[in-house]
Amino acid sequence: MASWTFTLGSLFGGDREVDSGLAELEGGCVYCPVRGDRALCPISGSLHPRATLVTSPFAPPQETLLGKYGEQSKLIYELQDQGGELLALRYDLTVPFARYLAMNKIKKMKRYHVAKVYRRDNPATTRGRYREFYQCDFDIAGQFDPMIPDAECLKIVHEILSDLQLGDFVIKVNDRRILNGVFAVCGVPESKLIPACSTVDKLDKVPWEEVRSEMVGEKGLSPEAADRIGEYVQLHGGLDLIEQLLQDPKLSQNKVAKEGLGDMKLLFEYLTLFGITGKISFDLSLARGLDYYTGVIFEAVLLQQENEHVEEPVSVGSVAGGGRYDGLVGMFDPKGRKVPCVGVSIGIERIFSILEQRLEASEEKIRTTETQVLVASAQKKLLEERLKLISELWDAGIKAEMLYKKNPKLLNQLQYCEETGIPLVAIVGEQELKDGVVKLRIVATREEVNVRRESLVEEIRIRTSQC
Repeated sequence: MASWTFTLGSLFGGDREVDSGLAELEGGCVYCPVRGDRALCPISGSLHPRATLVTSPFAPPQETLLGKYGEQSKLIYELQDQGGELLALRYDLTVPFARYLAMNKIKKMKRYHVAKVYRRDNPATTRGRYREFYQCDFDIAGQFDPMIPDAECLKIVHEILSDLQLGDFVIKVNDRRILNGVFAVCGVPESKLIPACSTVDKLDKVPWEEVRSEMVGEKGLSPEAADRIGEYVQLHGGLDLIEQLLQDPKLSQNKVAKEGLGDMKLLFEYLTLFGITGKISFDLSLARGLDYYTGVIFEAVLLQQENEHVEEPVSVGSVAGGGRYDGLVGMFDPKGRKVPCVGVSIGIERIFSILEQRLEASEEKIRTTETQVLVASAQKKLLEERLKLISELWDAGIKAEMLYKKNPKLLNQLQYCEETGIPLVAIVGEQELKDGVVKLRIVATREEVNVRRESLVEEIRIRTSQC
């Protein structure tokens, strides 16, 4: 039985940090007072030991978001409160985090956050696209040696997607500096770098001919420049491609591109040490359309898999993405002080689209509760005994539950466990009370064992640790 469980946090309250010794603060902490999040396992379980939880307001001031997302700004929900203040629904978790760092003069932090974001988009459930959905972010802020934090972010993406067993995947990596260098040597004016970048970002969805047509017809690039760009952005590979581009007669003369390629080579060396280069592809078509990226960018894509049991398979494409945004914090700091940052966003809803369809096809039951044991009775008039036993279990920290009926039928109690995924049933009956035992039923196998009352807590802990 699959176990996908979550904890629902409080809906309203101040932004918070859970101090784990990873944040370095200067000055006081005053921030906007609205948040909403849920911590999701196993995704957040991979992040919790590594980072501090920091939440952010779901409706920040409109000025916080506008001008940070390029062409994607049209997808921001704009609001106005009763006092006339202009607000916007949170588009992502990155920009609010950068604002948080600037407002609190934080120079170094590792954080994670699971919360809803909002896009004024056309929903497509078969592609895992919604107007309101959850994201899980992990970010490393601070001045560190090159590519070490970036490599950790990629390692985390690899770890999460592997643990979830979603199927085959690839993590595409590129660098905005390399892209900018490519555009420069191909004759693209600096004023058209961002529009060209957003067009190249569509290459994973449409063929090169359509991308070229948009570059020339809508973005104003010359046909010659577009053709030269096409020679580069259709390349993908690994270290060999990086070495090839370092020897490229044009790119090797471009300072920005050369810096990006040098860092990309270093990144691949670290990823080799992590043992994950088999899932990494250096892809020059990856652009990530958001304006705030300044260096390494990456995107995790699930590879299409045939499923004979599903009529219309979910095709969600990217399930994670991120990169380096060294200039974003400075946009919120009164003195323009920069804090280098790199981070990744995991698309929880997109991942769930895959998991839900897979579970439907396999008819596998989903565990919908964290309850470890149901306290049940085999005969009537045993409510008091059930209450005594469940109180003992609660006091011992066991997640126990019972049906709120005086005389529930045993069959109904057992069926409830099967429906919700509760793994154990602690049954009290007249004979068990006389013998000083509790009958413990393992729901999956229907095996039953008598356990001494004083040993029940330890037995439950042992058996639930194996679930």
